[in-house]
Amino acid sequence: MQLDDMRIFVSTVDAGGFTAAANRLRLSKQFVSRRVAALEADLGARLLVRNTRKLAVTDLGQEFYERAKRILAEVADTEQAMSAGRSAPRGLLKVSAPMSFGMAHLSPLVAEFLRACPDVHFDMDLSDRNVDVIGEGFDMALRIGRLADSTLIARKLIDVRMIACCSPGYRRRHHAPQTPADLARHACLPYGQQGRAAWEFMVDGARTPFEVHGPLRANNGEVIRDAAVAGLGICYLPDFIVAGSVDAGLLVEVLESFMPPPNALHALYPQHREASVTIRAFTQFLCERLAARAATARGGAI
Repeated sequence: MQLDDMRIFVSTVDAGGFTAAANRLRLSKQFVSRRVAALEADLGARLLVRNTRKLAVTDLGQEFYERAKRILAEVADTEQAMSAGRSAPRGLLKVSAPMSFGMAHLSPLVAEFLRACPDVHFDMDLSDRNVDVIGEGFDMALRIGRLADSTLIARKLIDVRMIACCSPGYRRRHHAPQTPADLARHACLPYGQQGRAAWEFMVDGARTPFEVHGPLRANNGEVIRDAAVAGLGICYLPDFIVAGSVDAGLLVEVLESFMPPPNALHALYPQHREASVTIRAFTQFLCERLAARAATARGGAI
């Protein structure tokens, strides 16, 4: 059972329904309903009776509601008291981050932060999967791109520029695409999970997806980059994965005039961790260090 699910349930009862709670929490109705159902599954009890007209609270649901409100109030008071009495970061931080970004940028920053804050300990998970921050017990997750509906608090850290590129040899053999529509005739190297792959480009002032196909798909950016360097096709990756290869002449950019604005790298953390001195200190540290790096990088993005 997660505190954020408890908060969603209390908000649902207070608001009188999923739709009103979703509007109050700025979440989708489907997400709110799903989290309440997960809470009921965790407890093994029916808390709400759903029908087409109204939402009714069961006897167990009413008892849980009253207990949950007291628990949430005590948690808030405890966090405020602990934060007020402790100014130095300390304790364990369990953090998830994309593997490529973690290796290129996060690793040295964590080492620097630990030197400055020796009472902090990290449990790092570097992978390209979207972890369940609350369900898996993470204190923070770093994610790039658009954010899904969530009760998590998001703080923007830095912009991340996407680059479409291929090897000089591939460009000589196949010629560079002149418009995003030309990608349909090219070997493309999708980065991501299973399913249809689409890359976004700016067309007539709007972000427009273009479906792509090719000989290789992988959920690791370095695998895709190396395939592009080997001449297997065109890739579409964050600058921190391919910028070094572009600067070295191993890859050349294509479709530069159609590239969308940069994506954002966000730090996400659960609502009940917002008052944490350690999380606030590490988030601010990342903002400052990454901004300094971006100031000297091409295009103002890392």
